[in-house]
Amino acid sequence: MKLSVCINAITGELSRTDAMHLAKKLGYTAVEFWEGGDNPDFKAWKPVLDETGLTVACMGMASGLVDPATRPAFLESAKKSIESAKFLGAKCIIATTGQELEGVSRDAQRQSVIDGLKAAAPLFEGTGLTLVLEPLNILVDHKGYFLYRSDEAFEILREVNCPNIKLLYDIYHQQITEGHLIANIRDNIDLIGHFHLAGNPGRGEPYLGEINYKEVFTAIDAAGYAGYAGLEYWAKVDEMEASLKKCLALV
Repeated sequence: MKLSVCINAITGELSRTDAMHLAKKLGYTAVEFWEGGDNPDFKAWKPVLDETGLTVACMGMASGLVDPATRPAFLESAKKSIESAKFLGAKCIIATTGQELEGVSRDAQRQSVIDGLKAAAPLFEGTGLTLVLEPLNILVDHKGYFLYRSDEAFEILREVNCPNIKLLYDIYHQQITEGHLIANIRDNIDLIGHFHLAGNPGRGEPYLGEINYKEVFTAIDAAGYAGYAGLEYWAKVDEMEASLKKCLALV
């Protein structure tokens, strides 16, 4: 398992470029961030990425899949994020569904997500990039978010049926929502393009709390996954740099 440092989360007190230098100093080979599209800061980040040799494991883009009216903006954001990802050498781009719409059936919103992803599929073909759809928990952190269960997410992806569109399996979120982590990951590893992790409860250090990440990572490795897992947590007990050092012992 290869770890990536999410520089919006654990190192958020630092500038993005200082966070990149810190990740490199500590022995990490990849970073990721939530920014997407035509962010003007990307031009300043590129020399730092080149200097450090860090890989950009993942980056973001605009939300808006549940509502067909927002699809043009979603696709335009995808186009801009694809160009930025190519510029930065990123591996994947995160897509979120948006909040559940009041007065609209769940089936209609689900179909809008499918249609939006199918519309985005041609944009990703031949790019070497993967669009990763992210479920989020609605019990603690993201009340009202549309997509929260991994089984529904996998069903959506199988209907979309595009090798460039997969799941961002956030181990923290899915532990809260449904648990059964290793079996769910192992049985659907072909549809997983990226992982996120944090400790639960509290979204703190992943080496604390109820999730045994050493066992989860062993199962992921055994399933043949060769991508990254992003450290998307906030240090609650240890100092930030010390906690990042400890995370390296998980792999």
